[in-house]
Order: sequence, then C-alpha cells, then structure tokens
Amino acid sequence: MVWRAAPLKSSFMLAGIIGFLISVIYLLKISLNWAFAFGLVFFLMIIATLVSMTKSKPVLPLYKKKKRR
Repeated sequence: MVWRAAPLKSSFMLAGIIGFLISVIYLLKISLNWAFAFGLVFFLMIIATLVSMTKSKPVLPLYKKKKRR
C-alpha cells in the first residue's frame, strides 16, 4: 500500500504562518530558547501542510454507505 498524506485545512497553514511570525518577531525579544522552540514547531506545521498539498488520488472514506432499498 502506498503512503499518502492526509489533506489538511488551510486554517492549519494559516495558524502555522502566524505562529511562526509571532514566535520569531515577538518571542525573540523575550527568550531565544522559547522563540526557537515555537518557531520550529510552527515551521514543521507549515512543512506538513505543504506535504499534504502534493497531488495524490482521493482517499475513499473508511466507512461504507448503507444502500437504500
């Protein structure tokens, strides 16, 4: 079975971008360690969103719809 990334919502990417910018700009003034830690987490969120944007075949739902009689 081929590995496929699950599609993520655009709000996930938006949260990653905003969080990265806040952690780099605002937290850098407070603590370098915290800014690096949060920046890394939000950067990984952005990378995960970019990976999920790759073209793949749609994944069928795990449940089966009941047939109407």
